[in-house]
Amino acid sequence: MRQHVNPLSRFFQLDNELPKANKLFDNCDLPIHLDIGCARGRFLLDMASATPMWNFLGLEIRESLVIASEMERIQFNINNLKFLFCNANVSLDAWLASFEKRKVEMVSIQFPDPWFKLRHRKRRVLNSSLVLSMARNLDEGSKLFIQTDILEVMEDMVQQIESSQFYDKALEDNFSFTMENPFPFCTEREIYVQKKGLPIYRQLYLRNSEIE
Repeated sequence: MRQHVNPLSRFFQLDNELPKANKLFDNCDLPIHLDIGCARGRFLLDMASATPMWNFLGLEIRESLVIASEMERIQFNINNLKFLFCNANVSLDAWLASFEKRKVEMVSIQFPDPWFKLRHRKRRVLNSSLVLSMARNLDEGSKLFIQTDILEVMEDMVQQIESSQFYDKALEDNFSFTMENPFPFCTEREIYVQKKGLPIYRQLYLRNSEIE
């Protein structure tokens, strides 16, 4: 069951100033994998435990999930991972721009809230502003991975990304459920969808050399 919050409500329009990387991680020189909309964070807990040569940052708009994820991270003493509560469309741009040296080498947006109704689509996390913010602050070659089990949501994300002209597909094939997940672990939603035998749509992009 998806638990929605309205990201356009006044409360979620408040800017949460995100801590700099040297305040988040023991080793701030490691590359960062940023997961936007990390939900309960099981995917990142697994990834960070298995991949000590990377730092992981999960952003989530539902504060109760962030609190629970952080408690588990502390319990297992995982120091290359941090969960933060924020609205990515409000707080992320300034955080990315704060780096003197670019560190975010991977961004993932996995199974975002679909917001099916036409009047609610403006609430979707991946919009033109977020795409441009990432393009402005990510180095050439940085990766952007998206996946969802809802075709219409995938088509919308692809349109937002490709119309910006700042990203190239890592593979020439169009998105489809035949593309494999590039990560060794799955999100909780992905596991659920796989058990149902439903298709998952995925695409991996690379930041190209286009300048805003």
